[in-house]
Amino acid sequence: MKILVVEDEENIAKGLRFNFEQEGYQVVLAGDGKTALERHATAAPPFDLIVLDLMLPEMSGYETCRELRRVDTEIPVLALTARTLAEDKAQAFDCGVDQYITKPFALPELLSRVRNLLDRHRRSLEKRPATRAVEDVERFGNVLVDFGRFELHNGSEVHSLTTREKELLRYFLQYDDVVLSRSRLQSDVWRDSTEITSRSIDNFVMRLRKMIEVDSANPQHLISIRGTGYRFIRDPNKGSGPDSMS
Repeated sequence: MKILVVEDEENIAKGLRFNFEQEGYQVVLAGDGKTALERHATAAPPFDLIVLDLMLPEMSGYETCRELRRVDTEIPVLALTARTLAEDKAQAFDCGVDQYITKPFALPELLSRVRNLLDRHRRSLEKRPATRAVEDVERFGNVLVDFGRFELHNGSEVHSLTTREKELLRYFLQYDDVVLSRSRLQSDVWRDSTEITSRSIDNFVMRLRKMIEVDSANPQHLISIRGTGYRFIRDPNKGSGPDSMS
């Protein structure tokens, strides 16, 4: 398995490379976001995981992750950073990271999370030939979601979905017209990211609303249930409206 480590502090980068190589991984280093994006674009074979510092020179880790997600929604990204505030974590998850570890970190925990992300990515790649042959599409209202291509079509607009956005929308569609608490969403959708906050979940919902709603300020599909969470309604014209909306 091949890991790209994006870290501008040389000693930390070399230490990570040493420990990852001891686990049998192939490791490539990048000292800034631009170099990381270039190495990701030209890698052959492609990387299986990116370990990303958020405090990078010139282009921050947040910007780097956003640019990465424009072209690759599948590769796991683990943020490894000295930033410890809840707002930093929320912003990182909003940018598309899958895991978040703060410095200083415990090496066994880091290696465990790396193994979990790599295993999940490997299983995803193994399943791809069998599942891609079958159309993985959902339709509701004026929206078509192509889960296989990580795309959402709303009329003439086409939006790229991150892995988490895709998983969250699929979950809402699976539980059509069911009230889902934030704690349930955190447990079922973000099962491997214990740092996720209610605010992060709300931000993901707001982004989905902008993609699927005619008026995101007055949603018809993704309804807020005050004090609890959300209810997704595939067909708003059926039945009565929600008990509480926002």
